[in-house]
Amino acid sequence: MVETAPPRRLGLILAAVIYIVDQAVKYVVVGPLALPHVRNIEILPFFDLTWVENYGVSMGFLTASSNGMRWALVGLTVAISLAVLAWMWRERSRADVLALGIVLGGALGNITDRVRFGYVVDYADLHFGEWRPFLVFNVSDAAITIGVVILLARALLVRDGKKSAEDDNA
Repeated sequence: MVETAPPRRLGLILAAVIYIVDQAVKYVVVGPLALPHVRNIEILPFFDLTWVENYGVSMGFLTASSNGMRWALVGLTVAISLAVLAWMWRERSRADVLALGIVLGGALGNITDRVRFGYVVDYADLHFGEWRPFLVFNVSDAAITIGVVILLARALLVRDGKKSAEDDNA
């Protein structure tokens, strides 16, 4: 049977790969490297592993200051992830399905942390001297950002073939 639908399976596989990589790196950071105890490990002159317990979402918004707020944040992020999954399932564009898979994998990685630890494990600290253009982040955060940027770029810059033909005839 030939699959005529967009590569939903590939989107799900990509989400799973991102989730596994994220959780594997966090395992190494928390376990063998003991980053919660050493707090900082210089890897390169511009990149450190720095321990941060992120109780909020992007850029510290919606900080969960109680256990009830933690679970409300888990519920909110699960609902958003289900919306991303539904969008991915209905999407017809292969590139958008893959971008949504990237976002979904990242979201699931951070949800897992919030359920397991009560916070998201952040550790990637990119800096140039004392200038830090980004907050400390993790693989999931990077995946979500990359997936969203791809979706935005495609929405703003890529035209559907039908629209282009219609525009040419106008």
